[in-house]
Amino acid sequence: MPVRKRKSAAERKEEIIDATLRLAGEIGPDRLTTEDLAREIGISQPGIFRHFPTKGAIWEAVGRHIGTLLKAKMALAPNRGNLPIDDLRSLVIGQLAFIETTPAIPAILFSRELHAENDQLRAFFASLIASRHRHFSELIEAEITAGRFKPSLDSDDGAYLILALIQGLAMRWSLNNRNFNLPEEGQRLLDMLLKGFMVPKSHRDSNNGGSNE
Repeated sequence: MPVRKRKSAAERKEEIIDATLRLAGEIGPDRLTTEDLAREIGISQPGIFRHFPTKGAIWEAVGRHIGTLLKAKMALAPNRGNLPIDDLRSLVIGQLAFIETTPAIPAILFSRELHAENDQLRAFFASLIASRHRHFSELIEAEITAGRFKPSLDSDDGAYLILALIQGLAMRWSLNNRNFNLPEEGQRLLDMLLKGFMVPKSHRDSNNGGSNE
């Protein structure tokens, strides 16, 4: 009979985090128990707590894991052009693609019970969203400076609108049993939103002496 290799503490922690994300997407974070995790992994419930002292600590580790995955995903997002608007589109669609492959994220982000019980987790996600907002705002400001977005547009407000699009679309996708392509729908709605940000092409042409961009 083959001898089972004993997993290291780091491997077991990673297994618990992966199982938490998977089960949170299947049954919801508020219903997920440490008994569920132990059964899914095939260890005892005390075995879970040997690696994480509390359930809250598991969720904090899950939050950090999501942040690491998101940063890696954004770093790999293809640069679709040389303009800030291209980077903006790439980042938004990349984030939606990441949510589609990690369906527990909307449920975790919008879990009132989970956040009410874990101030650190709530603060972590608030920091993550704030970082996304700053990046979006910088790209919008660059487009305003270049004359392609309306000078009356507030870059911070524009960034909040894009974040609202991502979050609202992720929630709609989750509530509708993930029955549509999230990045494709995001692309369609983002194009509509960005069109409202843009200076009409006829105005840009007249400001450039009629030259085409």
